[in-house]
Amino acid sequence: MAQPREQLGAGPPAGTVQVTLFVPSVDRGGVAIDQGSWSEEALRVFRTLFRGATAFPPGRGVWRDDERGGLLVFDDTVLVTSYVDPGALDDEAMGEPRTFLHRLGREGRQGEVGVVIGGEYYGITEFDDEEEQEE
Repeated sequence: MAQPREQLGAGPPAGTVQVTLFVPSVDRGGVAIDQGSWSEEALRVFRTLFRGATAFPPGRGVWRDDERGGLLVFDDTVLVTSYVDPGALDDEAMGEPRTFLHRLGREGRQGEVGVVIGGEYYGITEFDDEEEQEE
């Protein structure tokens, strides 16, 4: 049986690891944030590092804030996703996404920023200070 590449007349896979960021619509207290700007910035970061990205329309989500007694925070989450060459996930390349994710957490007043890399969820709950990110 022919491989999809041959069947489609395509080149080799450009990326085999899926990276997905959850961009919230509200802060930890349920107050709206500028989701459009954060989504656009995520697209720019992913495009620069991973060759491209796609943002999916909001889906309804909920996050349980255990530090606040299990309070449920509902929002309309945008998913920004990209398929990445595993070689692009080295320490140097991950610096810019780290800066962005920690800034989203800090400035967007989040309890957690979630990103999935290769099917594994990583929740960031402690955000670098602005000074740490400038180093």
